[in-house]
Amino acid sequence: MADRVVIRIFEIIGSGDCISSEDGQKVYDLIKRAFDGGRDVNLSFQNIDYVISAFLHPAIGQLYGSYSEDFVRDHLHISEMSREDLATLKRVVEDAKAYFKNPERAEAARRRALEDDDGEG
Repeated sequence: MADRVVIRIFEIIGSGDCISSEDGQKVYDLIKRAFDGGRDVNLSFQNIDYVISAFLHPAIGQLYGSYSEDFVRDHLHISEMSREDLATLKRVVEDAKAYFKNPERAEAARRRALEDDDGEG
């Protein structure tokens, strides 16, 4: 993949706050379309002030369910993201890799955690 497309998140979501999973899904769809078309992606966080994991999981985390870790690392490039947001992204990526390595185990752990939360009220 030699050709690279720039996806400017601010232009996609129309805000400097990356907080909704729906907006994250829009970004994922654009990344996937580019990858499937043989293009690399530069994901620009220019003019983005606030990023949470609820946005990053669908935008980037779910890429690890469709593509190998090596593929994502080689073809997705992140630019203009703050150090704090990069730390959040790193946690999201690690969670996603663990989940997609063994989704049944991750889902069972999630169910157990929800059951524990229900029992505390």
